[in-house]
Amino acid sequence: MKPPDRFRSQPPGGLTYPVSLRGPGQEPFRLLFGAAIAVSAFVLVVPLLAQGLMALGWWSLGGGQSFEAYAAAASAYEIPEGLAATHLALASLLLVAWLVFRFMHGRESQWLVSVQPGWRTRYLVVCLGVAVVVLNAALWASFVLGMPNFGPAQPGWPAFLVVLVVTSPLQAIAEEVFFRGYLLQAIGSATGRAWLGIVGTALLFALFHGTQNPALFVHRFAFGLVAGWLVLRTGGLEAGIAAHIVNNLFAFGYALFTGGVAATKAISEITWSKAAFDIAGFALFALVAVWLGSRFNLATTTPPAHLR
Repeated sequence: MKPPDRFRSQPPGGLTYPVSLRGPGQEPFRLLFGAAIAVSAFVLVVPLLAQGLMALGWWSLGGGQSFEAYAAAASAYEIPEGLAATHLALASLLLVAWLVFRFMHGRESQWLVSVQPGWRTRYLVVCLGVAVVVLNAALWASFVLGMPNFGPAQPGWPAFLVVLVVTSPLQAIAEEVFFRGYLLQAIGSATGRAWLGIVGTALLFALFHGTQNPALFVHRFAFGLVAGWLVLRTGGLEAGIAAHIVNNLFAFGYALFTGGVAATKAISEITWSKAAFDIAGFALFALVAVWLGSRFNLATTTPPAHLR
């Protein structure tokens, strides 16, 4: 299957982000086949890469304990090497999305970021600041349901904090580029329905988080819907990336002082009231981000060919 236009495929003008992978040579079969390749890479490559990075960490420490014991502790985030290995393995989704986007569809990576195309850096930075304020306000508001037990930091917290600050943004960016970027474009463009891309990728995003009770599933599904809606309304990934980075940084950051990173990693259920507070926070952030997008005069559709 030869990529269209020798890596120079560009979308027609006037398309919203979720359907912007349409164009000459982008048949529905090609789009859905590309999505299947990407999902297969997520299922197969990410776990293998995480295990490989854990094996490298075990070897670098001299293999003082069995690899099975080390890998179990790492996978549970009981040691910072496990957090690093998992986040870096998920960061490989950036490469997966770029390779499929380029070699299956002949598109340059700038069209994965926004319809501008490319990064809108000032908007991203402002959204990060807004996410810090809004999502933390929602978190602290949820404490009316029960204040967490703030206590001494967990042992080894400086190493966890360094790993978290370095690798968590990479993981969040990669997941947004993979789910709300490539997969959303592929599904939305194949069906010609933006809403199918948004709902489909939100469902995949929630399902790929593993074992969870209904409230936690709805929480993650709602985040995917909000992030997908943001892509549609702002024309790019920046706002969703900002929310994802801030959510992950503070979730694990607070965990260093409220029971430990391993306990947060092990969470598989939350209450409906906790889910409601968090979803309200995501929704409020999304409304502010869309308003900011209008103030920044962000493009929300692909530009006409003669303006590129």
